[in-house]
Amino acid sequence: MHSESLELPQSGSLTADVRQVGGDHYKSNAIQPWTYIISNELGYLEGNIIKYTTRWRHKGGVDDLRKVIHYAEKLIEVEVMRKFKEEHDGIQRT
Repeated sequence: MHSESLELPQSGSLTADVRQVGGDHYKSNAIQPWTYIISNELGYLEGNIIKYTTRWRHKGGVDDLRKVIHYAEKLIEVEVMRKFKEEHDGIQRT
């Protein structure tokens, strides 16, 4: 069995919250989107809605807003199907 050692960053090294890969579109935010997402235990679809809503003015513009809508539509589909299955679970069809 392979065991990977987990170590905290050494003093003075950059953490993932301090550095950003691929741009600086989150640097001016009071809170990193992933900090909000993790703190609120949001799922993948909800997390992407937060991410694209947060960055649209500084990175993707209206295309990021379209992504927000797209992810929200998928989240609605998933939730509607979950509720449907929950309500119809155990009902036998003739």
